[in-house]
Amino acid sequence: MSDEKTVYLVDDDPGVLKSLGRLLQSDGLAVRAFQSAGEFLAQHDPALAGCIVLDMRLPDLGGLALQQALLASGCERPVVFMTGFGDVADSVQAMKAGAVDFLTKPCDDDELLRAVHGAIARDEERRRVSDELQRIRGRMALLTPREHEVMQQVVDGRMNKQIAADLGVAEKTIKVHRARAMVKMGASSLADLVRKTFELEVGAVVEGHDRPGRRQH
Repeated sequence: MSDEKTVYLVDDDPGVLKSLGRLLQSDGLAVRAFQSAGEFLAQHDPALAGCIVLDMRLPDLGGLALQQALLASGCERPVVFMTGFGDVADSVQAMKAGAVDFLTKPCDDDELLRAVHGAIARDEERRRVSDELQRIRGRMALLTPREHEVMQQVVDGRMNKQIAADLGVAEKTIKVHRARAMVKMGASSLADLVRKTFELEVGAVVEGHDRPGRRQH
């Protein structure tokens, strides 16, 4: 199913993989189990929605090193760490690198499920934001260089006559470029256009009324 969420289990203990796999599957989640970091990296598909439940201590590559390897490759998949040692320094480092949770073995079933669903929710939000930003980039790519130039000055709060004077063209020409840019960007208003360009600048989707305040003309 296209909306299926996958939990990648990475632990060198076959018993842990089996028991956690059954728990997660009973909760309606798809599970892919691996006994080493290398095995996981060889088969991991970043395109699949979901998260990783990762043992901190693995025989080939430690959990923190695997987390860093994923980040270095551009993969921001949420991670739930498990450890049998409860190392505070490791947990702090993992959380600073974006881990969703850090659980001590043996993990409580409800606690693990809460952490996994929290990680999946974070992954869904990240993918939603990424898709929206990609759509905006696609629309912006349709702009001609002049339309892009005019649009940038519009969102900076400059009036049509000011832009026309700067570019040495008639004001009506600026109005045409502005209108075409609005259509290509799929913007319903100047405020909407400002929001879309701002989102690209900050790499995040602005929700509700938390929108950048710029002058409108």
